[in-house]
Amino acid sequence: MNRWLDLIERIDLSRLVTGLQVVVIAVLGLVFVRGLARLVTRIFAKRLTRQGLLIIEKGVLYAGYLLILITILNQLGFQLATVLGAAGIAAVAIGFSAQTSLSNLISGLFLIGEEPFQVGDLITVGEHTGLVESIDLLSVKLRPFDNRYIRIPNETLIKTPVVNVTHFPIRRIDLSIGVAYKEDLRQVMQLLLEVADRNPWCLDEPVPIIIFDGFGDSALEMKLGVWVSKTDVLALRNSLLVEIKEAFDREGIEIPFPHRTLYTGEATAPFPIRIVSDSSDPGAAPPSPEAGA
Repeated sequence: MNRWLDLIERIDLSRLVTGLQVVVIAVLGLVFVRGLARLVTRIFAKRLTRQGLLIIEKGVLYAGYLLILITILNQLGFQLATVLGAAGIAAVAIGFSAQTSLSNLISGLFLIGEEPFQVGDLITVGEHTGLVESIDLLSVKLRPFDNRYIRIPNETLIKTPVVNVTHFPIRRIDLSIGVAYKEDLRQVMQLLLEVADRNPWCLDEPVPIIIFDGFGDSALEMKLGVWVSKTDVLALRNSLLVEIKEAFDREGIEIPFPHRTLYTGEATAPFPIRIVSDSSDPGAAPPSPEAGA
C-alpha cells in the first residue's frame, strides 16, 4: 500500500491533466472539423461544382487541423510567437530545397483559377487519357478506362497541351470511309446520310456532313461527320459503323482493300509455269515439261 502511495506522489498530476486535455482536444477537434467540412459541402452542394466543393472541403479541413495544432501547442506551454518564427525559417529552407513542389503548387493555383477542366471531365494529357478524379494543389489524378490510377504534376499540365474531350455538351465524330472506284459517288453519299438520319444517337442539329477526301490508292475516300451528345459517343460510333456495313452489303457497294502486285523485275528469271491437262480427256496430250513464261 505504501508503495502505491509513493508512486502516486511521484506522478505530476498537472502533466497528467495536461496530457488528458491534449487527447480530448485532438479527438473532439478532429470529429468537429470533419463534421463541419461535411456540413459545409452539403450547404453548397447545389451552388458549386464538384471541384469547388473539393476546394471548400479541403480548405475547412486544413484550417481546422491548423487550429487544433495551435491549440495543442498552446496547451503544452509553447510560445506561439517562437513556434511561428521557427516555422517561418523552416518554410524558407524547405522552399529553397523543394522548388519543384513550389512550382507545382503555383501551377495548381493557376489550374484552380482558370478551370480548363473540372472533376468528372475526360481529358487527354500527352499519351494519357482519363476521367479527372481530383484537382489538388500539387497534382491532378486521372482514372483511365482500364481503371488505373495516374498522377500528373500540375507543372506538367501547365506546360503540356491539354485536350478536354467533354468540355462541350455535344461532339462531332468523323468516320473515314472508302468505296471502290466503280461505285456511284452520289449514291454512296446519299446512302450515308440516310444511315445517319436513322441512327437514334445521331443529332439532327447540327446536320451530318460528308467530305470527299480524294482519290486513294485503292478507294474513293470520304469522311462522314455526325454530331452526338458527349454521353453517347461510344454507342453512336459502334452502331453507326455496323449500320454502314449492313447498308453497303444490302446495296452491293464494295468496300475495297489494298491490292498488291508482285513484280520481280527484269534481272530475275521468269517464274516457271507447268501446264497440266485434264486427265479425264482421253485425247488430251501428255503433260508438257516445265516451260519458262
